[in-house]
Amino acid sequence: MWLDEADGFAEIFKGYLPYYLLVALPIFIIMSPVNPVAASHEFSVYRMQQYDLHTVPHGCRSASFNLEGRSLTSWSTSRHCVVARVQDITVEQFMEIRSKAGALLLVMPKNDTVLTPEEREHIQILELAMIQNEVNAPVYFAQWTPDFEDIIKDLQHSFITDDKSGTALEAMYNTVSSNGYQIVVSAPVPQKLDSKPVTLHGKLVGRAGSQTIIIAAHYDSSGVAPDLSLGADSNASGAVAVVELARIFSRLYSRPGARGAATLLFVLTAAGHSLNYFAAKKWLEEQLDAADAALLQDVSFAMCLDAISSAPSLTMHVSKPPKPGGAAHSIKSRLGAPLNHKKINLADETLAWQHERFSIRRMTAFTLSSLQSHREPSRSSILDTPSVGGLANLVHNIESTARALASHIYNLTDEVNDEDSALYDDALGVDEAFVKHWYKYLSSQSRAPQIITTTAPNAGVTGALERALSRYMEVTVSAHSADKREPEFTLYGTTRATLFVYSVKPAVFDLILTLAILSYLTVVYFAIQVFPRFYEEYARIITGKVKVN
Repeated sequence: MWLDEADGFAEIFKGYLPYYLLVALPIFIIMSPVNPVAASHEFSVYRMQQYDLHTVPHGCRSASFNLEGRSLTSWSTSRHCVVARVQDITVEQFMEIRSKAGALLLVMPKNDTVLTPEEREHIQILELAMIQNEVNAPVYFAQWTPDFEDIIKDLQHSFITDDKSGTALEAMYNTVSSNGYQIVVSAPVPQKLDSKPVTLHGKLVGRAGSQTIIIAAHYDSSGVAPDLSLGADSNASGAVAVVELARIFSRLYSRPGARGAATLLFVLTAAGHSLNYFAAKKWLEEQLDAADAALLQDVSFAMCLDAISSAPSLTMHVSKPPKPGGAAHSIKSRLGAPLNHKKINLADETLAWQHERFSIRRMTAFTLSSLQSHREPSRSSILDTPSVGGLANLVHNIESTARALASHIYNLTDEVNDEDSALYDDALGVDEAFVKHWYKYLSSQSRAPQIITTTAPNAGVTGALERALSRYMEVTVSAHSADKREPEFTLYGTTRATLFVYSVKPAVFDLILTLAILSYLTVVYFAIQVFPRFYEEYARIITGKVKVN
């Protein structure tokens, strides 16, 4: 009876159903992913800075790519996208990747990660090296996520090089069994942006015949990735200080009898040090070269505020040492600030400080900053984020600056200042809640030139600053355009994109899988062909009879 059933089992090999069952089903099982959901990821990424300064290209020049992801130690060709943590890559590795790799994806430190001073300095120096060079390969930055951490670890452990493998068999096994990732960014070709930096200025009129004191700061930020450039210290702190000083002195100047012996001109400019203070230059040209140059007719000095929250003290940066008895020397003495003298070098690609724009126009000018040098890498870093300590330093430095400026305007000696300081406590007191609000607002969003110079003058950060100053004085808004024939700078988009990561196997795995499937199909084919003959021989041995079909 069981032989009859075996006869039926043998007959099924003559139909077509067994071919589908024995061939297709195992192949589908082998090729299907264990977890289909984990086979792909989608992330928001931020493209590296791209701009031209005096026709010299800076930053990333490409946007799209579709490449295999590799770690810092396993990439080798232009077919690879190098994926790494930003704190792990060195300047030397970046320069090699810049010239040979197909793309670079850097993951930012985790939000709650406390970086050591050495790690912060390393990242900031890396940013400077990146932005100073033209990079043809696409470069993107991404915020840390657990998925990105897993991808980096997979790439570090999956592609084990031959020198790290114990034997040739182990190296072959690691190559076949490793998990790979295909990384894709589809973004439009970078296009020139219609950029118009905006300058805001307003004044508090002093007594008749008084000189003008300019209090200026640039309110934009800069960094290796525009969308990640918060610029809390450089220069949200300077912009906040200008607004708070406008509030403080508007109270003093609100009564005609209490007006000081100086007209105060408050100026906020875009296109700061990364674009060579373009807006400040254009604003000065408009004001000084106009037929009616009354606004800057009699300037005592220009005081620029830049990065004043990184330390509870200020340094006075000058292009020409102040003369004893002069206005700039008066402010220095009242502040007790150390002096840093640096001559203007017009051969440099960019100016060191904003006051140099005023000094070139033969005005007495200086910059107050917590930084000791204009070469500090923190001035153009995506690590320049808000902090509690930074807010405390900002409040302290605004108060010191307000008292020194008021003491100079009202010509108060040290002795009088000590005796009557209580009279100025209310008028010169810094509103910490006001400063905190603006510091948090400005440093919570990117103010990169690509973002704030392409919006309407009355929108975004520019509009908010205009409305803030308008509470204390009449504000004039000036938009500046670069020369289209010989532009001093050119900005490019796109600044952000969507990145897709697909989990894949390496090409060697596809080859091995193909060979395995061919071997499997060969075995199945011969099994199907041989089984009827095998069964006939088996039946003859068992029954002693030849099976007749």
